[in-house]
Amino acid sequence: MTARYRVVATDLDGTLLRGDLTVSPRTRAALDRAAAAGARHLVVTGRPAAGCRDLLAPLGYGGIAVCGQGAQLYDVGADRLLSSATLDRDVVRTLVARIAEAAGPLALGVVTAGLSGEFLVTPGFGERVRHGWRLVEDAEGLWTRPVEKVLIRSRALDDDALAALAHSVCAGRIGVTHSGEGMVELLPDGVDKARGLAEAARRLGFGAADTVAFGDMPNDIPMLAWAGHGVAMGNAHPELKRRADEIAPGNEEDGVAAVLERLFPSNRPAAGASC
Repeated sequence: MTARYRVVATDLDGTLLRGDLTVSPRTRAALDRAAAAGARHLVVTGRPAAGCRDLLAPLGYGGIAVCGQGAQLYDVGADRLLSSATLDRDVVRTLVARIAEAAGPLALGVVTAGLSGEFLVTPGFGERVRHGWRLVEDAEGLWTRPVEKVLIRSRALDDDALAALAHSVCAGRIGVTHSGEGMVELLPDGVDKARGLAEAARRLGFGAADTVAFGDMPNDIPMLAWAGHGVAMGNAHPELKRRADEIAPGNEEDGVAAVLERLFPSNRPAAGASC
């Protein structure tokens, strides 16, 4: 039987990955089943390429990944950036100041460009500095190198309200998305997961109708809208669930696997059946 979908596009955090950043055996088996039917697995993540290097290889992933909310195409096997986009630092600093005028003081994080990029944060960005983050005491230190994205946090506004404010301030200048708790992101204009996925499609020779896509947050809305079939996880943000074609079980309940098992049924005969 020929599979309807040639590409399985998955977000990582909250979607393919469990909370401990692993892929369950059931989900691995379902991806293997899809591959046996001729479908390609394509990672589409908000994580920058620099943050995927040590994550994807242990998962056995060696193809192209769409990273940085669509700003980067990363060849995992070759450890090489195929394309990338950066922010105009003067523009984004001006817009961050305007957001802060309305929202009050902001805690900031930036992802610097390239495969050697770092995640730099100002005091107050999190309760603690996590592994892979570097604390910058003076916010001026955030802007010394090219920047791929800026993350903003507010104590006065929740994420949805902060994202809405940022959209109103930044419209037509830079992009805004909401990728997770405390992760309102400012991106180069026009960058989103749909654009990145479409560029991967152009290079790899598939189309939207060939693609089933999985996600959990508003930053996945463009990707699910682009794909032939868009699946929101059971743990997804309410807005993504409203836009999805289907709602799967949550990421801790093997939601990706549950859908793939239906879309790519096993060719093994049932017990007792003749071949």
